[in-house]
Amino acid sequence: MISSIVHSSTGVSLLGAGAVNHADVDEALTIAPCLVAADGGGDRALSMGLEPEAVIGDLDSLSDAARATLGPRVHPVAEQDSTDFAKCLQRIKAPFILALGFTGMRLDHTLAAMTDLIRTPHRVVMLAEEEVIFRCPPSLSLDVTEGTRVSLFPFGEVKARSEGLQWPLDGIGFTPAERVGTSNRATGPVRIMLEGPALMMLPRENLSAALEGLGIG
Repeated sequence: MISSIVHSSTGVSLLGAGAVNHADVDEALTIAPCLVAADGGGDRALSMGLEPEAVIGDLDSLSDAARATLGPRVHPVAEQDSTDFAKCLQRIKAPFILALGFTGMRLDHTLAAMTDLIRTPHRVVMLAEEEVIFRCPPSLSLDVTEGTRVSLFPFGEVKARSEGLQWPLDGIGFTPAERVGTSNRATGPVRIMLEGPALMMLPRENLSAALEGLGIG
């Protein structure tokens, strides 16, 4: 049994060391005001003038200066069987998590983060440079405008039905090795009914629609 390190009644903004800009962090903190950092994300937070409530990870990237500044808020997790992102997700208890800084650098790290996003029981929305990414629940309604790009990427066998998409999903079997659902287009508000594990990817400006569809906020 893994014990929680962070207990928050509000959403948590979880900051990694990957690509992120200050405006996205500021926006995330207005929605999820509890800031937590994953390993080197602690240095990223300090460089923005922010001090996280906790830094969690194997700490192979966190600088000595950040460790000295953050002191008891640094929580080392020595095992090497999971990513720093997963270590954080396993040790945060919160209504939802907004994750930033887990894409845009090494591809293997980005792919690992996508896998962690599928595995976690948390409600997690990841803010990438141009996308909003989250695990698609069994039923999802999205209040998006006509022409919005809607991508569905399976992490196993997936069956789906849809309303409001230019190319309906009904009767199509998706698998990562055979068929994925990238670059579909909304004809207006979208509804998706899903069986199986898949990530939903929307353009970055659709964060509010994603949060509303997931019942967050």
